[in-house]
Amino acid sequence: MTMSNDISDLFERYTRVENEIKLLQDDKKQLLTEFKDRIDPKAFQSALRSAKIKAKLKANEVEDFDQILEILEKSLCVDHLD
Repeated sequence: MTMSNDISDLFERYTRVENEIKLLQDDKKQLLTEFKDRIDPKAFQSALRSAKIKAKLKANEVEDFDQILEILEKSLCVDHLD
């Protein structure tokens, strides 16, 4: 019966964590909605992803990252300045 109790305990705690994650996701959505008239949420999230990736790089890798990104953007015809 101990295994059954452990499974029940695990399930309850796991479910609680999942519910908390959902609440935090809702909070994040509300926060982005609150700022959407001042900051484009899609642009913010994209920039945040890029900044997090760049923050994980070593100092000597940042220059390569920037150069590769620039080449890829040109290859993808990313031109939002028109």
